[in-house]
Amino acid sequence: MARKNDNPKDAQLAPHRMDKSDGELTTDQAIRVEDTDNTLRVTPRGPSLLEDFHFREKLMRFDHERIPERVVHARGSGAHGYFQPYGDALAPYTTARFLTDPSAQTPTFVRFSTVQGSRGSTDTPRDVRGFATKFYTDQGNFDLVGNNMPVFFIQDGIKFPDVIHAVKPEPHHEMPQAASAHDTFWDFVSLQPETMHHVIWLMSDRAIPRSYRTMQGFGVNTYRLVNADGQATFVKWHWTPVAGVHSLVWDEAQKISGKDPDFNRRDLWEAIEAGNFPEYELGVQLIPEDQEFAFEGIDLLDDTKLIPEEVVPVTPVGRLVLNRNPDNFFAETEQVAFCVSNLVPGIDFSDDPMLLARAFSYLDTQLTRLGGPNFAQIPINQPVAPVTNHQQDGFHQHQIPLGQANYTPNSLGGGCPVVPGAAGGGFVHYPERVEGVKARRRPETFADHYSQATLFWNSMSAWEKEHIIAAYKFELGKVNAMHVRERMVEHLNQIDHTLAVSVAAGIGVAAPTETHANHGRVSPALSQASMPGSAGAQGRKVAVLVGNGVLAESLQATRAGLTDAGAVVELLAPVDGAVTTASGELLPVDRAMNTVSSVLYDAVVVADGAEALVNDGYAVHFVAEAYKHCKPLGILGTGDQVVQAARLPVFEPSDRATEPASKPIAAALDGVLFVAPGADADGEFIAGLVDAIARHRHYDRPVDGIAA
Repeated sequence: MARKNDNPKDAQLAPHRMDKSDGELTTDQAIRVEDTDNTLRVTPRGPSLLEDFHFREKLMRFDHERIPERVVHARGSGAHGYFQPYGDALAPYTTARFLTDPSAQTPTFVRFSTVQGSRGSTDTPRDVRGFATKFYTDQGNFDLVGNNMPVFFIQDGIKFPDVIHAVKPEPHHEMPQAASAHDTFWDFVSLQPETMHHVIWLMSDRAIPRSYRTMQGFGVNTYRLVNADGQATFVKWHWTPVAGVHSLVWDEAQKISGKDPDFNRRDLWEAIEAGNFPEYELGVQLIPEDQEFAFEGIDLLDDTKLIPEEVVPVTPVGRLVLNRNPDNFFAETEQVAFCVSNLVPGIDFSDDPMLLARAFSYLDTQLTRLGGPNFAQIPINQPVAPVTNHQQDGFHQHQIPLGQANYTPNSLGGGCPVVPGAAGGGFVHYPERVEGVKARRRPETFADHYSQATLFWNSMSAWEKEHIIAAYKFELGKVNAMHVRERMVEHLNQIDHTLAVSVAAGIGVAAPTETHANHGRVSPALSQASMPGSAGAQGRKVAVLVGNGVLAESLQATRAGLTDAGAVVELLAPVDGAVTTASGELLPVDRAMNTVSSVLYDAVVVADGAEALVNDGYAVHFVAEAYKHCKPLGILGTGDQVVQAARLPVFEPSDRATEPASKPIAAALDGVLFVAPGADADGEFIAGLVDAIARHRHYDRPVDGIAA
C-alpha cells in the first residue's frame, strides 16, 4: 500500500480539505459570524431584514446543495486506490505508461453504482452495476467506465434513451423505483431481440452481487491499444475480484433492501476502514487487427456479444487496490465525472457504435450535472499531469490565467503553450482507413441475437439455472400485459426450450413448441461457480448467536479462529449489553439480535449452552433463514437444539439434540459443521468453517420446505 504522502492525487487533494475541528464559524467570504441561530429582525417579533447577508447566504447555499443526479448510475459509492501493472507485458501493444511500467503506482478513483434507481434508492435491486475507474496517469486521465456484465442491452447508442426510459419508473405514476419487473421494460425488450443476451445476464445472480468486493467488472466496449509504431490491437477489459465472484439470493436481496438499503455501500466503506482492502486483477483479451473477423458469429463491434475466454484467453496484466475512503461523499463520489472520451496516448476507440455514442453522451451529461465546462477543475476530477491550454471563462472557473495571449498561434505569449506534436507525446488518433456509403443500418454480423444467450444458459450450474428461471418468473409475473409475457416466452424458446417451458409454467403462459435444438456450446468462465476467489474468509461477516448460560470456551476459540482468518465476528444476543456465561461471568455482546438480520451476514454460528435461544422466535428464524439462503452454519454443542427448533433437514425428527443426525437428507449438511456438546472448537472445526465461508454458499441444500 502506498503511503498517503506518496500518492500524487492525495497530495493534490490535501490543500482542498477543510478541517473544521478547531475553526471559528465564518461566511463564505471569511467574515466571522456573531449568531447563526436568529435572523436579523426589527424587534424580536418584527420583520426580518434583507441586509442580513449571513442569513441570505446560508439559505442560498442550502437551496443549492443538490446538483442534478445522474440520469443513470445515480446510486453509487466510491473509493480511492492505486493500479500497478505486474510487468511490461503490454509494452509491445501500447504506449500507455500506466499499463507498462511495473514500478509505477497510478492513483485511481473507482465508483460502483446501480443503474436504474434514483440516488436515494436501495443498494440491492436486480440491476446492472457500474464499475467505473478513473486512472490519474502521468499522461492525463483515462476513464474506464464499465459494468459488472460483459455485454449490453443494445447495439447502437441511439437506442440508449429508449432502453433507459423503459426500465425507469413508468412516467404516468413514477413507479416502480429501481426495478425492471414492470410492463414498460419487458414490452421494450420483447420488441428488441438484441436485448436477449443481456437480459439473461440480468436474470442471473450477476444482477444481485453480494458486495462490490465480490463483483467482476468489464469495459464492455471494444477499444484499441496502439504501440509506438502506430500498430493497433483490439482489447477487451476485465476486472476480477481476488475475493471471488459471489452473489446474494433474490429473497435475501429483497429483505436487505428493508433491513439495510445501504448494504453494499456500507460493506465497501467498512472493509476499507478495517484494512480489508478490495483488490481486483485487470485482465485483457487481445485481438490482432487481422483477426477482427476471425470469430464465427462474433462481431467485435457488437456490444451484445462477448468473446468466450476459451477462444481468446484473458491475460492478467495488473492489480487494482482500493485503500482509502473518500473524505467527503459529495465532493468526491458525487462530483466525480467519468467521461469515456478521456483517453491517454496508447489507447484509442474502435468503431464500436455504443462506445462512440458514450464518448459524446458522458461529456454532454457533465455539462448539465456539474454546471458548465469547468468540471475538470473540481479537485476529484483534476488530472495529476499538468494542464495548460487556452480554454477560458464559463461557470465555476477556478483558474486565474496570466498573460495577454489566449490563442494559438501567438507571439505575445512567447508562443506558449507550445503544441508538442506526436514527437512530444501528443495524442495521435489511430489512422484507420474509412470508406463507404453513409446509411442508417446495422451490419449483418450484428443479426444473431440468441446464440450467445444460449451459450450463457448452457454454461450455468444447476443452481444458477434454477435462479434464472425463478427470476424470469418473478419479473414477468409482475407484467400485467399478457401478450408481453407470451412474447417473452417465445424469445426464451429461441434460447432454450427447457428454459421457456419452465418459465411459461410459472407465469400462466402456454408452453411453446420446440422449434430448434440448443447448440450445446459452453463457456465455463461465465459461471460464478468457477470463480470462488482466493481470499478465504477475509472480510466476511459472521454472526455468533449467544444467550445466558453460554459456554465461553468453545465460543472464544471459534471467535479467535475466525478472527485470525480475517473474518469480522459479531456476538448477537436477545438483548444488548451482555449475557451471563455458564460460569457466571458477563460476556459483552456486539448487538441485539433484533436490530440486525441473518441477511446481513455471510455465516452464522450458534453457541454451546445457549438453550435459552430455543424459545426465542427471532433466533430460531435467524438460523432457519441463514440455512435457507445456503450460508455456512457452525453449530457448537447444544446449539443444535436451535437447529432442531428451526426444523432444518439436517436432523430427522426422532434425533435427540445430544446425538448426531442419523439420516440427513442428501446435501443437507453441506456447509454445516458441528462440535459435540462441551467440546472445544478445535483446529479441524475452524478450518472446515473457514473453508465453508470461503465457498460463500452451498446451493445444493434442500431448502424449499423451510419456513423462512
